[in-house]
Amino acid sequence: MNVGFILLNCDLGAEEYVVEELKQMPDIKNAYLTFGAYDVIAEINSKNEAEFGKTIAAIRRLSRVESTMTLNVVNIA
Repeated sequence: MNVGFILLNCDLGAEEYVVEELKQMPDIKNAYLTFGAYDVIAEINSKNEAEFGKTIAAIRRLSRVESTMTLNVVNIA
């Protein structure tokens, strides 16, 4: 299981649209509007690294997404 977070900056006024688009993606567990440096944060749960990468690529292609930052969770046991 690959887990990560993607932080997004959107066009002004497009935040709710982007959250709704994210919630339609199968690997997105949660998506939230935020205040601060980023407009939206989404949690990604993918079965492997390849699927994780495909989800990130799909998010970056969404209309009205200006920029992203991906945070890949590292499990230390």
